Amino acid sequence: MAPTSVGAMAGRRPYEGRWDGLWLLGPLLLFLALLLGFPAVANLVYSLSEVRFTGLWSPRWVGLDNYRTVLADPAFWGAVGFSARFAVAVTAAQLLLGFALVLALDPLIAKRRWLMAFLLLPMMVSPALLGVMYRLMLNDFVGVIPQYLQLVGFSDNLLGVDWAFTTVAVIEVLQWTPFAFLALLTAYQAIPGDLVEAARIDGAGSWAVFRRITLPLMVPALAITGFIRFIDSFRVFDHIYVLTGGGPGTLTQSLSIYIYRTFFQQERIGPAVAASMLLLLASVVVLRLLMAQMLRGSRG
Repeated sequence: MAPTSVGAMAGRRPYEGRWDGLWLLGPLLLFLALLLGFPAVANLVYSLSEVRFTGLWSPRWVGLDNYRTVLADPAFWGAVGFSARFAVAVTAAQLLLGFALVLALDPLIAKRRWLMAFLLLPMMVSPALLGVMYRLMLNDFVGVIPQYLQLVGFSDNLLGVDWAFTTVAVIEVLQWTPFAFLALLTAYQAIPGDLVEAARIDGAGSWAVFRRITLPLMVPALAITGFIRFIDSFRVFDHIYVLTGGGPGTLTQSLSIYIYRTFFQQERIGPAVAASMLLLLASVVVLRLLMAQMLRGSRG
């Protein structure tokens, strides 16, 4: 029996096993094609067409006109500028705070695991619900935060022109720093203890261990976490729309809010979809550059 089985296996062509694998992957590939492929093709068609809600099945081809319209719109570039500044600011703050919390709380969490539930609680709340909560707390008339700030002589409107950007950025940092903390804590706890112990035996201090061992080994985790948070922050919508609606004026209008207003309020489906395709293209380019940099670093 064994020789026959071995002979049968030896007699099979090398590509037969590959076809078996493709047949097994077939249902998954079909599902992904329906889930991702159809919306991608539909968005591409709509971005190159003039279409209305009453005629979604009969778009009129206009070529690249929608892209030209979007790229010539000052509101689009204003939204891109806000989203970029917002994403850079909150991502940097989340990485710094998350890493600092990892270094400070890792010994404590090792002894009291239940603390993780409290530390991760903010990111479990829906961003829209969080926006409603802060909208009530920051209200000039009934909000508890302005009342306490007035006691120390601060009377500015935190959702006004001077403070709107800072307010929405702080709320984003408070909600999503736990994500950065969790991702960086996992990478920090994976650092081999033998390296740290050997460095201390050789006389290295805490700063030397951090600079020579901890930080270099944490760079990949910092890069991946930073990329995830940057993309998520760049397309922020929920809590900013609830808090300010993109205002005052268009001061806090993110790219997602711009697309929402163009699509639903102005009913300009083609330009809205074109803007979303540009956002997708920018995300793919950033991801490609990051992956190339990481692969170059791993090979080096």
